[in-house]
Amino acid sequence: MNVATDTRSRIIAAAKPRFHSRSYANVGIQEICESAGVQKGSFYHFFPSKRDLVMAVIDEFADEWAHGFVAEAFDPALPPMERIDYLVDAAYFWQKSIKQVHGRMLGCIFGNLTLEVSTQDDILRAKLLAIFSRAKSRFKATLEEAVAAGTIAPLDADLTAEAMLAYLEGVILLAKSQNDPEVIYRLGPAIKTLRVEKAA
Repeated sequence: MNVATDTRSRIIAAAKPRFHSRSYANVGIQEICESAGVQKGSFYHFFPSKRDLVMAVIDEFADEWAHGFVAEAFDPALPPMERIDYLVDAAYFWQKSIKQVHGRMLGCIFGNLTLEVSTQDDILRAKLLAIFSRAKSRFKATLEEAVAAGTIAPLDADLTAEAMLAYLEGVILLAKSQNDPEVIYRLGPAIKTLRVEKAA
């Protein structure tokens, strides 16, 4: 890793836990620079604004999850509906481990940022919407495969996928409001009861 790449990586590494555990507005550039051990000039060389930094943080989280528990959950080797069980379990254990470390649930970084900035910054809103759209496509493909296999009855896979994503995000938000990951454990399995029928 060259010096430039290392500097950029250190800035992102310093920013990730701060944006996740606090908020976009609450985290300052000076704090990130001090934590990363870089001068502000170096920061602005890589990130012209805090928005540019948080977009890079979003990409890092999305990439980690896409190649981590999301990839494991949506493994084609698993039966389609078991993938959704796996995803809910992963969300539960992830939030539970975070609470054990931090003493509180941090919730979903994408959901947190959406609640905070989506009405204020259209560029960040579009970035976050793209993340949710990719997540929805995973649910949709899984549902279509389950229908093709005869595991579930035909349904509107697109709308049901959107409802499942909304439900999971809502459950995580509710669990965060109670600082109790067990909410995910109790309510998460109901995600598989959601279905939107095809329009007649």
